[in-house]
Order: sequence, then C-alpha cells, then structure tokens
Amino acid sequence: MSKLINEFNDYRTRMNEVILSKDNLVMKRFWSLDNQAYADGALPSKTKELMGLVASMVLRCDDCIKYHLGKCFELKVTTDEMYEVFAIANLVGGSIVIPHTRRAAEYWEELGK
Repeated sequence: MSKLINEFNDYRTRMNEVILSKDNLVMKRFWSLDNQAYADGALPSKTKELMGLVASMVLRCDDCIKYHLGKCFELKVTTDEMYEVFAIANLVGGSIVIPHTRRAAEYWEELGK
C-alpha cells in the first residue's frame, strides 16, 4: 500500500483509539449509528458509500473523502462509477469542489495500485 494510504489509515486508527478510549457514551453511540447507517438495508452499502462520498466532497472534508474512497474500493466500485460520482459532486457542489476532486482522484489512483 502507498505511503499516502498508510499514513491516512494509521492516523485514523490511532486517533479513533484515543477518542474511544475516553469512554464517552455520546461519541460511542454516534460512531455506532454512523456504522449502522452504512450497512446493507433498503439500499446496499455500495450505494450508501457513494452517497457518503458525494456528501463528503460537497462538504469538502478530505478525511471523509479518503475514508469513503477506501470503502468504495473495498466494495469494488469501478473507476467509471467513481468518476460519475466525482461528476455529481462537482455538479452539486460547484467549482469549489475541484481541488477535492483532484485529491480524491489521486487517492483513488493509489488505491488501485
């Protein structure tokens, strides 16, 4: 795995452990709800992750974008599907999303290596 991906995953894992070690019930419940929301239901997980990615791009959260890209990769999203998602995010979010699309494309390329 590339340095870009490893650094993100290592940092995320380390800080999640720190945050969850504080035993804050509200934080644990929120993270559990987030996890449950992306599980298969009336919509499959793949669709939900793609929706989460669009929302993350429009909200311009690079950490969230990387997380959803990783999940989409695990769920076998194709590059053609991914670029349609990028197009929707740019359409909804406008030109301010372009820098995030660049970083998302870079991360997606790294995932595919």
